[in-house]
Amino acid sequence: MRWLVTGAGGMLGHDVVDTLRRRGADVVALDRARLDVTRADEVAAAFAEHRPGLVVNCAAYTAVDDAETDEERARTVNAEGPRLLARACAAHAARLVHVSTDYVFSGHARTTPYPEDLPPAPRTAYGRTKLAGERAVLAGLPEASAIVRTAWLYGVHGRNFVGTMLDLEARRDTVDVVDDQRGQPTWSGDVAGRIADLGPRIGPGLHGVFHATNSGEATWCDLAREVFGAVGADRARVRPTTSAAFTRPAPRPAYSALGHGRWREAGLPPPRDWRAALHEALPLIIRKQSEKEPRRETP
Repeated sequence: MRWLVTGAGGMLGHDVVDTLRRRGADVVALDRARLDVTRADEVAAAFAEHRPGLVVNCAAYTAVDDAETDEERARTVNAEGPRLLARACAAHAARLVHVSTDYVFSGHARTTPYPEDLPPAPRTAYGRTKLAGERAVLAGLPEASAIVRTAWLYGVHGRNFVGTMLDLEARRDTVDVVDDQRGQPTWSGDVAGRIADLGPRIGPGLHGVFHATNSGEATWCDLAREVFGAVGADRARVRPTTSAAFTRPAPRPAYSALGHGRWREAGLPPPRDWRAALHEALPLIIRKQSEKEPRRETP
């Protein structure tokens, strides 16, 4: 079976490709320069050339704040792109894993993880466009697709919160970090592993929505302090603050933890705790940063 990964130049796409290749899979990796998922002709040409049996769509418009004033463009990428991919998969008898987000939920008035079957209620343009993409996939490929929602992603490739905290630890005496938003820090490498495990299992007996985040909960301040502590820095240098100190065009969810109930249906254990994932990922992230600008030894 040949896998085709769209958005392969991004953080998660890169990890999906690496994970599959380590497992010996036949993988075609297409970044945006090689495949614009919003163009029907390019999608058709990619399927005709590569004939994939399983597609992983990591292509997305992820600029949450920009989407508030550019919702049409966000919808083109996040909804029309998945619709075209689902249509092509249906025509070629291929399966589709589509990556989505916690932003399909409101993120307010909740203190327990969102289950996979809870009706979404997005509060942002980004969340609305991602939900439209989910619905397009489920409608166009109902028994041969999986929606994989994730959140709070960090990884080796690309800019992310963990990398930023490592950089700030080396440059500043103190850092103020929001402590009133709660979610699940999630290593993109773990999500890639989940996608690789789930993809071949998709079929009439197993499809629909799955949540791929690391287990447990934390605030952004908790995560920053864990990063500081892991590299031997004083955790107290991370000072808690509120969301009001960082006003943004798109409201951030106060609570966005996701439930993992459906993984047992796939014969897979629930995702591991976020701290365990972080401590495995950190040496890789630090090593990657040191290739650009050496600052510290890998712990």
